[in-house]
Amino acid sequence: MSKSNLEWQQDSTQNQKPPLSLQNVYVNYGTRKGNVQAVRGVTLDLYAGESLALIGESGSGKTTLGLSIVRLLASTAKVEPGTIIYRRDQREVDVLKLSTSELRQFRWRDCAMVFQSALNAFNPVLRVWDQVLDTAQAHGWSDRTAVRERFLDLLKFVQLDPTRVINAYPHELSGGMRQRTLLAISLLLEPQILILDEPTTALDILTQRTIIGLLRRLKEEQHFTMIFISHDLAIAAELADRVATMYAGRIVEIGKTYDLFYQPRHPYTLGLIRAVPTVLGGFEELFSIPGSPPDLVNLPSGCKFHPRCSFATDKCKQQEPELEEVGERHFTACWHWQDVEKELELHPIRRGAAKHDALAQTTVEVR
Repeated sequence: MSKSNLEWQQDSTQNQKPPLSLQNVYVNYGTRKGNVQAVRGVTLDLYAGESLALIGESGSGKTTLGLSIVRLLASTAKVEPGTIIYRRDQREVDVLKLSTSELRQFRWRDCAMVFQSALNAFNPVLRVWDQVLDTAQAHGWSDRTAVRERFLDLLKFVQLDPTRVINAYPHELSGGMRQRTLLAISLLLEPQILILDEPTTALDILTQRTIIGLLRRLKEEQHFTMIFISHDLAIAAELADRVATMYAGRIVEIGKTYDLFYQPRHPYTLGLIRAVPTVLGGFEELFSIPGSPPDLVNLPSGCKFHPRCSFATDKCKQQEPELEEVGERHFTACWHWQDVEKELELHPIRRGAAKHDALAQTTVEVR
């Protein structure tokens, strides 16, 4: 009997170092209003074959963290302090110290990113084939025939008509087709790490299911190490091995998918889950998180979530908690996680009857 992806991943974590390690990463943007603290002190190991979902409201730092890994941040951004260590084939480098030429090789070959707006990721005046060939040649692949055959196979894999798409201009493709084309390009050089920023946003529900199906195939057949950045909890419920909740630039909770969805230990994670209606949820009352995300220029004192938290005390207003282990590979940054646990004992999160339970049936995004 073949191993499940999770068993394969667990074996990998025992036998080798993680291909990607972030240590105390900070990202700040200089603006006229002041210093925007977009990412604050993120430490994270991503293991081979693992898929990690980053969830949270807009402005929580998810996309900024993804862009910092491939160093595609705006010129006003500064990643300091922190290290981003990448490992492959006995090679270990700090991504933040790569030269321009080394960085060009790192992108696409070692780590690829599928962006939220597929149309903006393409050059509008070049055909798809020209952009694919440019990417391959920039990484030393000079055999045009081999590149073309490889890309045609990838277009078939993402369920597109290869002969139509390869010679098309980006504007001649629909949103879903562009998203799948970009996914095919990201696989061209067989990168070890794939970052997907809102892979299903602005797509109709049928195309969303197609994209999710393709990503599941990648996960199960090719054991890519993937990071999903999404508002959509269905993505995490269906595809992720672990989920990390981000708030005000920090990871405030991280754990295995099932634990995070049904046994959350941070009030913010609990609020996100209870705010999402599900197809199987009937007409039950929905809950919303009061207030708005904080101003990243003038962050609140103490725990940054305390102005919106029903569990907050004076300690929360004065001291910001660090991540602590509250279960197996389950960490949360909350002074009162035991109170969240008691709340769930009284009002547990309802489980659905579907394969991935009610959460995976949702088609509504957390905004």
